[in-house]
Amino acid sequence: MVEPIGNAEELKTYRTRTFIAAPIETVWNTLVKTDEALPFFFGGVCDTKDGLKPGASMRMVHPSGKLAMVVGKVLVFEPPHRYSHTFQMTNIDEPPATIVYELAEVEGGTQFDLVIENAVAGSKLEKQMVGGQKYISQNLKALIETGRPAFSGRMLMMMSPVLPLFAPKGQRIENWPLD
Repeated sequence: MVEPIGNAEELKTYRTRTFIAAPIETVWNTLVKTDEALPFFFGGVCDTKDGLKPGASMRMVHPSGKLAMVVGKVLVFEPPHRYSHTFQMTNIDEPPATIVYELAEVEGGTQFDLVIENAVAGSKLEKQMVGGQKYISQNLKALIETGRPAFSGRMLMMMSPVLPLFAPKGQRIENWPLD
């Protein structure tokens, strides 16, 4: 369930909480992979120059290596409990928001919180991010617990090879270099 937090008129925060029946290290290691397409991140591969660490530039790229879908800067990287980065979709010309992934050990597994902070109320980015929270949480949970993503993730991965054909030119990887 996506739960808005706070009363701010211009900036919003949203949190989803998901129980994953796996050790915290398993959830963390899956979440921060940088060497393969991640179905819970819409098939993107996390790309960095120097690894995930505070201050590092990161981007989520299409498996073809031809498109950058999301760009940002790592704000917090505290294994295995907290990872945060700015989040700007390359096909939306709006200010970035912030994503926070929080993990906590609980009886029988891991509590996974996905938090969106500083999303401009009513923006396209806010709408896309809030819409993606459930997808991310469901597909991460399914992948870890069953070894394969949820149906929505499997369908997206099947369609992935054709997505670059329909992407705007502004999303081309050369337009979004890592600093």
